[in-house]
Amino acid sequence: MKRKGYLLGILCLLSGAVMAQGNNAFAVQTTVENGIIEGNYDTKTGIQTYFGVPFAKPPVGDLRWKAPQPAENWKGVKETKKFGPRPMQKIVFGDMNSRSDGLSEDCLYLNVWTPAKRNTKGLPVLLYYYGGGNAAGDGSEPRYDGESMAKKGIVVVTCNYRLNIFGFLAHPELSAEAPYKASGNYGMLDQAAALKWVQKNIAAFGGDPKKITLAGESAGSIAVSMQMSSPLSRGLIAGAIGESGAGINPTMAPVPLADGEKMGVDFLKKAGVATIKQLRALSSRDVYELFDESKMFGFPIVIDGYFLPKTIPQIFAAKEQAQVPLLLGWNSAEIPGGAFMQGQPYKEENYVARVKKEYPNDFEEVLKLYPHGSEKEIELSATALAADRFISYSTWKWFDLHRNNSTQPVYRYLYSKLRPELVDKSLASGLAGGTVRADGNAPKPPKAVGAPHACEIEYCMGNLHLVKDYAWTADDYKVSDTMLNFFANFIKTGNPNGDKLPEWPVAKAGDATPPVMILDTESKAEKAANDARYLFLDKSYGNK
Repeated sequence: MKRKGYLLGILCLLSGAVMAQGNNAFAVQTTVENGIIEGNYDTKTGIQTYFGVPFAKPPVGDLRWKAPQPAENWKGVKETKKFGPRPMQKIVFGDMNSRSDGLSEDCLYLNVWTPAKRNTKGLPVLLYYYGGGNAAGDGSEPRYDGESMAKKGIVVVTCNYRLNIFGFLAHPELSAEAPYKASGNYGMLDQAAALKWVQKNIAAFGGDPKKITLAGESAGSIAVSMQMSSPLSRGLIAGAIGESGAGINPTMAPVPLADGEKMGVDFLKKAGVATIKQLRALSSRDVYELFDESKMFGFPIVIDGYFLPKTIPQIFAAKEQAQVPLLLGWNSAEIPGGAFMQGQPYKEENYVARVKKEYPNDFEEVLKLYPHGSEKEIELSATALAADRFISYSTWKWFDLHRNNSTQPVYRYLYSKLRPELVDKSLASGLAGGTVRADGNAPKPPKAVGAPHACEIEYCMGNLHLVKDYAWTADDYKVSDTMLNFFANFIKTGNPNGDKLPEWPVAKAGDATPPVMILDTESKAEKAANDARYLFLDKSYGNK
């Protein structure tokens, strides 16, 4: 009997362990404009989730390379408990980590995390656009997970949008058939359609349609700058957050429609396809392979007179952008200095020669702004110059345009927290914020001199616990808590400040040294120290 009781006890312990590790959720339903959807209510977290919710018709068949169309109604209950397929894409960035189930042209789905109780109304809303150069990415990546932000009292939404040739092909035939007589920008129109869906349906999740903040990183940040500029979207948002990126020369700036159409004509010609009708008749595989064989990274955003009537600097200078609070910034070492040095060692003669080649008429000014007194200083200056040319300047320009052409508050940060060590020493940090398997024959990468591109995403969204590659420390969690609370406060009120947080001052119009919040283990606001670099680059790029 004793043995039997012992075994029963073990079985009870095991079953309890299984229950503790099992699913804590039960099914919940809500009604959106197209019908009833069923998600999960996690009793451990208190968060409801609805994954893979369609916000537009599948852009397939005759709808390939057309603006997204409203989703059709359905009968019964649509189960929305798993992420929808991610958009068609090559593995451009091998360090991206998707939770979606495969790829498909049928990809226009969004995901919702909400803390709403049965009678909750009026919660602030965050709609987050993923990065990936408009060539890769999807809304299911763990670093974009909305649970931690939802626990702050915010309804969080991520959405997919078409990429590469499927999302940005422009062509005269496509322009002729469109009611607005333009083509391309389908991915941007998908984002706008998701925003419109959120505005119309978010009350079903306890959200306030008048309190939608857009956010994104890299191409997602560029998307926020575009949606803030677009007549289709700018009236639907209450705030904007940009992490490293704006659609301003030299970073993925839009091109004239005619230039985009020419790229499309050239693509079809090289692919041996005579007409858009023939291209549309091809399978997803054939289009994917034709694009892959072209060795192109992607197609540009275009000034189409519909989604985007002018360049971003022109729109902001005319004060035609969304007049809303803006929080934005970039990282302290967005890209390694080797990108500017083109692989050459950080030697005096190499650095000076590169600067003279890039800036033959202004090299003396550049060498003062990016000094070179030692190899270490050259490494820091080359890193700063590479980062500024890559994405920091364009983000600064967005900041400068809005603070000088709006009465709304603008807040700027510089994310500077160095990453901790990798858990698996056989891995290496990738370009998109994740990790890749290290090449044993490749030279060991230099020690980071700052925070690289995309590394802040899991911090600001409170998702360090979902990213297992790095040996997070107490300092990392401290920075994440600070950044998450800054962002949550801004989403709720248009102001990042709050209890126990460092004071983050507004950057005012005309201020020659506007403040910047240094986000690090000990976060603090400082007067801008490097804006002379951006003022020089502003003259160089001539963004008017």
